[in-house]
Amino acid sequence: MKTDMNRTASSAITPLSRSRIDLVDLARGLALLAMFVFHFAYDLSYFGLIDVDVPAEPGWRIFARLIAGSFLALVGVSLVLATRNGLNRAAYLKRLAMVAGAAALVTLGTWFAMRPSFIFFGILHHVAVASVLALPFLRLPTIAIAASAALAFALPWLVTHPLLDQPWAVWLGLSRMPLQTADFVPVFPWFGCVLAGMTVARLLLPTLDTARWARWRATARPARLVAWGGRHSLLVYLVHQPLFIGALMLAMQFIVLPAPEEQPFLRSCQRSCAAGSLGANACEQLCACTVDELKRESLWRKVLDNSMNPEETARTTRLAQACYARSSKRP
Repeated sequence: MKTDMNRTASSAITPLSRSRIDLVDLARGLALLAMFVFHFAYDLSYFGLIDVDVPAEPGWRIFARLIAGSFLALVGVSLVLATRNGLNRAAYLKRLAMVAGAAALVTLGTWFAMRPSFIFFGILHHVAVASVLALPFLRLPTIAIAASAALAFALPWLVTHPLLDQPWAVWLGLSRMPLQTADFVPVFPWFGCVLAGMTVARLLLPTLDTARWARWRATARPARLVAWGGRHSLLVYLVHQPLFIGALMLAMQFIVLPAPEEQPFLRSCQRSCAAGSLGANACEQLCACTVDELKRESLWRKVLDNSMNPEETARTTRLAQACYARSSKRP
């Protein structure tokens, strides 16, 4: 009996520096719920089930950016908390391999499912790269991490060069060229969110073993469920979209929605263009020009059938760039 009491007392005073923090898992789970809302609305828009063009609508775009920013900030927070007693290399490399592998699956899956706008550097790609880039910052003072975060946010507005518009460099986020991709989270400015999360975690570390927020436990069933999702966020991320899309495709078997064949392409083109520096009118001109050029070059049907070979994909990119050059010169 005495031994059990001692064990219980020892467990009660175990420092939080050696355990998970439920509030962080809950925050990640809430970000997942927000992501569910956005992705379901995105899918409804993509399949033409609602009139709103979700990715191009300003309110939805802001919502999406807030979700991505919260996820990346939590990456920074989690990295600091996970390494507060030193870096567990085996656990770190295992997690990195899982995230990188999941990112590769997303690229492969979207290449076959939606080739004209496949995801080549989305949120998972960024998390994998940021997990490596952030390691040296763990050795820096907090003020240096905060200053680096500010620089990362500002860099896309400070650095411009034609070389950065080349396809091999667009993942850095310093290109001015419009992109056609379903999800794009480049290194800059988004790495600033990771560094900002690291800064916040560093500021909170000194009070970790005594703060009430750090000792909070998810005891209510809804909170436990959300926190569970936060602890298994990678699995949940990979599973939720196939479930959404499968359910909608099943529902569409019973719904007839006639629409012009150009509409899905134009929507995708305009939402990608809207993320760049062109205005709405210029984006409409660019996308209409691109459709016209694809038809003139006998590529339009292949775009619709998702059957272009690499050379034809490169031709499509050149046509879009030529249309961009014309649209950007118009008032």
